[in-house]
Amino acid sequence: MTHAWSPVALRSMLKLGAWLGRLGCLGVLLLAQALTQVSLAQPLVVGSKRFTESYILGEIVSQTVTAAGHDRVVLKSGMGNTGILLSALRSGEIDLYPEYTGTITREILKTEQALPLSEINARLLPIGLQAGVLLGFDNSYVLAVRRDVAEKLQLRSISDLAKHPSLVLGLSHEFIGRSDGWKGLANRYQLSKLSPKGLDHGLAYEAIRARQIDVMDAYGTDSKLLREGLVVLQDELNFFPTYDALLLYRLDVPAKFPASWKVISALQNTISQQTMRELNSRAEIDGQPFAVVAHDFLQRQAQGEKKDQAVLNGNVESSARGSTLKNFIDTLLGPDFLRLSAQHLFLVFVSLLLAIVVGIPLGVLSFYRPKTGQIVLSVTNVIQTIPSLALLAFLITLFGLIGTIPAIVALFLYALLPIIQSTHAGLSEISHSMRQAAKALGLSARDQLCLIELPLARTMILSGIKVSAVLSVGTATIAAFVGAGGFGERIAQGLALNNTSMLLAGAIPSAVLALLMQYVFYVFERRLNRRTS
Repeated sequence: MTHAWSPVALRSMLKLGAWLGRLGCLGVLLLAQALTQVSLAQPLVVGSKRFTESYILGEIVSQTVTAAGHDRVVLKSGMGNTGILLSALRSGEIDLYPEYTGTITREILKTEQALPLSEINARLLPIGLQAGVLLGFDNSYVLAVRRDVAEKLQLRSISDLAKHPSLVLGLSHEFIGRSDGWKGLANRYQLSKLSPKGLDHGLAYEAIRARQIDVMDAYGTDSKLLREGLVVLQDELNFFPTYDALLLYRLDVPAKFPASWKVISALQNTISQQTMRELNSRAEIDGQPFAVVAHDFLQRQAQGEKKDQAVLNGNVESSARGSTLKNFIDTLLGPDFLRLSAQHLFLVFVSLLLAIVVGIPLGVLSFYRPKTGQIVLSVTNVIQTIPSLALLAFLITLFGLIGTIPAIVALFLYALLPIIQSTHAGLSEISHSMRQAAKALGLSARDQLCLIELPLARTMILSGIKVSAVLSVGTATIAAFVGAGGFGERIAQGLALNNTSMLLAGAIPSAVLALLMQYVFYVFERRLNRRTS
């Protein structure tokens, strides 16, 4: 079948779509900047990784500065792994975050040497970073095994694992990929016969309790090591370097925030190994929010209480926990609900708007230029197969930014395919006689498209937009892993704590929002059909 589309009309349509797309992107950039910059004075931005201890340390640092009142503070919690935090630090998206000396030497400086802090800072200087404010505890990696397995197989050290290749290892994804993690450990101890499975660190304790795995990686300050009765295997070859907790920051931070930096520096050597384990225990076992744990610790510090008393207090389970249902309701309707809702809706609507502006013209192009359409559909199909976190990591590297912009771009790319396909399918269903009738009326190609074809394909196009909208609501939860907020923040925290209430408090609002989105489209389609019938 041939279609009466002149090259001029096609070029005009493509130019219009391109300009709309550019205007949409510009609007996103301006709006994102407006949302993240409330005042002209730049805030001190503190980041943290996606595990319990880093959440707590991030809260301690940010609350310390907030209490002093010198600068406005923004806390971006649970942003992901070392690579994401490092990119954010170097790009200026954050100013500092809690890190460990062993991670800096192995992952950032790419050396197997055990370096003193002065040498670490000398090597960080060329990339504009520094490390300091040693917090007072070491949190090296350890391998832990179930006690019954350790006793049965006489497992005492890491080298003993090589004798039992049938053991099931459940290791965190970051540990598996790091040079100071499984790769280096397997080489040092000749553990190549063992095949670990990747498992989120927050779920590993649940898996080892359920006897689904035998061995897991952990941190020296993990509170659950003792609670679960796990045996820590001896690192007799001293593979794991020292992981002294400190702050990694950009070189300009002390001069840019002098008063706040003085307050932050006072945190040096204030957290012992035992204290950190107890703080983790209050979050992981007692179920207390990270902010509350940090606030109580700082209050005790301000009151000058002894550390052993702090440890004792840390063991007292909060009497306000109440029932599981009350816990869930309190978490669900917590003070962050409106903020997370607004962030989630913003991400969904902006990415969906961009997908509509770009996707419909691409769907028309795919129909009227079949060869080009095959390329467009193939590319968008391939994008759908890229794991969300991998796509986010690529976009962070591409833009040199974290947060709202890469999250919106990722959601936009995922939302394209249903809209392109539905537009193409809707145009394909229009009969040849209908097009011939439009041509007989003397309509131009553009008028034929806008007045006849797109209205006839409306139902199919709306169906694709609805699918994209519902999928975007669910996919938007990944935005939390790059500091863009949304209900994914609760899901990330729930995974870190293995807290079902927190997980559900993030998942249920997302599901309800998806159902509401579907209902809104249903009502809109009914009203539209009534008007046109």
